[in-house]
Amino acid sequence: MRALAAVAGFLFVVAGAALAQQYRWLDEKGRVHYSDVPPPPAAKSVQKKNLKGNAVGEQINTQLAKASKESPVTLYTHPDCKAPCDNAREILGKRGVPFKEVSVVDEARYDELKRLSGDAQVPVLVVGKRVETAPSDLAYQQALDEAGYPRAPR
Repeated sequence: MRALAAVAGFLFVVAGAALAQQYRWLDEKGRVHYSDVPPPPAAKSVQKKNLKGNAVGEQINTQLAKASKESPVTLYTHPDCKAPCDNAREILGKRGVPFKEVSVVDEARYDELKRLSGDAQVPVLVVGKRVETAPSDLAYQQALDEAGYPRAPR
């Protein structure tokens, strides 16, 4: 009987952890963080994520983890870049793509962007080795598709 109670208690704790609220936010340097702990007060763009444990969700998470490892995503932006940069962030957000955002605000970042894209225009989306310099929804989606990032379930 005690063994049954211990197993039931363990399952209760595991189920609670699986249902814990998940958060996504940007820190002061523009880096994206995911956590099950509420973000600090200085966090920007805080989003609550609803991660459900189901077969489709697990498959998407597996595809997402594989694509993230093999083809990490970096978005180059600038504080003055409004609509095109917001659009790129929105596309990545809708697909649940984890990405690093680099704000081109100093000479080192400018040189890095110029080396990658041959220009200083933002946004620039880097998916693995692919560099997308035209702010195009279609080009962004194709780059993510080719890298194996799953589409959001409908």
